Amino acid sequence: MKLAVIANPEKYAIKEPLVAALKWSDEHGIKIYFAKKLESYTNSGPWKSSRIVETETEAIDEADVIIAIGGDGTMLYTARLTKNTHKPILGVNSGRLGFMANTQKSDLPRALDLVHEGNYRLDKRHMLQAEVKGSGNVYHALNEFLFSKKDSTSMITVSAEYDKMLVNKYWADGLIVASPTGSTAYNLSSLGPIVMPETDVMVLTPVNPHTLTTRPLVLPSNKELKITVEKQMHDVLFSYDGDTCEIENYPYIVHIKRSNFVIDLVELPGQSYFETLRNKLMWGMDFREKI
Repeated sequence: MKLAVIANPEKYAIKEPLVAALKWSDEHGIKIYFAKKLESYTNSGPWKSSRIVETETEAIDEADVIIAIGGDGTMLYTARLTKNTHKPILGVNSGRLGFMANTQKSDLPRALDLVHEGNYRLDKRHMLQAEVKGSGNVYHALNEFLFSKKDSTSMITVSAEYDKMLVNKYWADGLIVASPTGSTAYNLSSLGPIVMPETDVMVLTPVNPHTLTTRPLVLPSNKELKITVEKQMHDVLFSYDGDTCEIENYPYIVHIKRSNFVIDLVELPGQSYFETLRNKLMWGMDFREKI
């Protein structure tokens, strides 16, 4: 087994878990690859098993298992880097919530023992795909696509069609198209439903819609959702997992469906989706029991 580390030191505290991974690799004689930008966070070593490469892509190419250190932002970034590889991702939380990064940094050595033993299962997460008509641009998102306003207090108008049928014309601060994985992210904070991973659906959720009767909608992801943004008085943004581009050419038409890319997240013994909901979102917790 060979390992690779993906981390964002500018956003998360990565030194402690990175050194723990290097120490574990030395003790087990397992090579661990990471990009040169992380070298200054390794306590200078020397680490017998470390292999420094120029880019994160090179590290991923060399490895069998990817360690993503940070929070859910790092997990989303790692997912995009690995979407063609089918390599398992072990998420190590060094941020705050870390919904997808299930392993706490203090538990990293034990987690690596379990991975080395093959004592884990793969939690398969489908991405969504968005193709922008007339541009040739295709985007992939593990969490969501978002259409939102820019530098304005005015709402935007966005139309949605599903399987060639008009769904609605939305007047709102934004419109989210979320995967099951992304249902617990921006979608949830916008009062969208929680959807269990591996469910073949996507969620269409308006952000602060003008009419209270406009509710989130769950749609099968095997058919196409068409989003159309016409020219408006103010600018509209299109985002995929937090990466944003400003819409310049109108009408802006995006075709969205489930992607063929699958991300394999490492799920260790004792971990489960519902355990994560309970522990990190306090799902179902009744605070009256403590009174």
